[in-house]
Amino acid sequence: MPHSHLIKPLIGEHYPTIDYGKGVFLYDTEGQEYIDACSGAVTANVGHGMEDILQSIVNQGNRVAFVYRSQFSNQPAEDLASFLNDKTGYPWTFFVNSGSEAVETAIKIAIQHWQEQGKPMKRKILSRWLSYHGITFGALSASGHPSRRERFDSFLGDWPTIEPPYCAHCPFGKTYPSCDIACASQLDTMISRIGAENIAAFIAEPIIGAAGGAITPPKGYYGRIKDICEKHDILFISDEVMTGCGRTGTFLALEQWGVKADIVAIGKGLSAGYAPIAATLISEKIMEPILNGSKVVMSGHTFSGNPMSATAALAVLKLIDSENIIEGVDGKGVYLKNLLEKCKNEFSVIQDIRGRGLMWGIEFDERGAGYTSFIVQAGVDNGILLYPAAAGIDGRKGSAIMVAPPLNSTKRELEEMVKRLRRTFQTAAENWKVK
Repeated sequence: MPHSHLIKPLIGEHYPTIDYGKGVFLYDTEGQEYIDACSGAVTANVGHGMEDILQSIVNQGNRVAFVYRSQFSNQPAEDLASFLNDKTGYPWTFFVNSGSEAVETAIKIAIQHWQEQGKPMKRKILSRWLSYHGITFGALSASGHPSRRERFDSFLGDWPTIEPPYCAHCPFGKTYPSCDIACASQLDTMISRIGAENIAAFIAEPIIGAAGGAITPPKGYYGRIKDICEKHDILFISDEVMTGCGRTGTFLALEQWGVKADIVAIGKGLSAGYAPIAATLISEKIMEPILNGSKVVMSGHTFSGNPMSATAALAVLKLIDSENIIEGVDGKGVYLKNLLEKCKNEFSVIQDIRGRGLMWGIEFDERGAGYTSFIVQAGVDNGILLYPAAAGIDGRKGSAIMVAPPLNSTKRELEEMVKRLRRTFQTAAENWKVK
């Protein structure tokens, strides 16, 4: 095999080479078929090879592919920002290229919001353990993902301060609802210790993704979090990079708790993988001091809001809208959950199934991260792509995967996914040996 000059996730490991994709299926150059049960990295919300989206990108490319945001605006970016305002009620949008950048921009805007009001000491960000907000230094500082922090820990901020809403392994040893959502109330204690005058914002994923395998908070959790933030005059940032754009059955997942954040980061499903783009959505209240002050948001990237990526995202969102795809997510989610519960009854290694809409986590008994890797590879061997996730109260010893198929998957395709998933679990049961 010729030497590859491409740095891959695991250097020296063999990866199949993709040939093409259609719908929920991907095909490598050897002709092997894979069902995309995790939408890549919980990204391909409408599947692969959607011709209308591809044609929109080609049409825009024939006009102009790139302009620099400090020299031109462009109609696709203007239209996309307007569409997002209509869908979410956030009147201001800052386009970037990835979820990490969207989180970084959200953090910077939160800090600038207070600076513009003469409160420069309000610059600390609080977050949760068992969270993942991105790989850049600011986003990684907010992440309570031990294995992703450890290599750079001396350079990162100590932002994770409170425990996650992990009902399957409550860090307080309690049970919902008698716990009175102690994991949310802990934020109040930590703010009092640190001092609200030093804190700009609190950031959280509505449903915890890579760091926890779809850990889903109980009813009332985010209402309590929002109340605490407002009580202490602290902003609430919702990281919807994974959960946004319909993944959980509403355009933004936080809608399901009846709460609206001050700033929101979205990505992944925004363009469903058809082009690199993410966005930070900002409320009028947060932008007001900036509009009355410097009138400059101190963030930006070369490719921010480029017309090709904006066109791709707009085509994706219009397709989702025209085919009422989000409206079907809840029903498909219940159907998928029931299929997964049957797997749980069949395989004792499965400890918990949790999630919402078409974002489900499967946590195994404590076999360690090695078991996650084993399951993911066994999935590949059985023609199904699965997303690895951390689990366990320390974020290290647990094992989990995520099942998050394209939102337009049919029930028959969901059945095929679970059929291949069962074969994967059977393979693991026959071949897994503790290292």
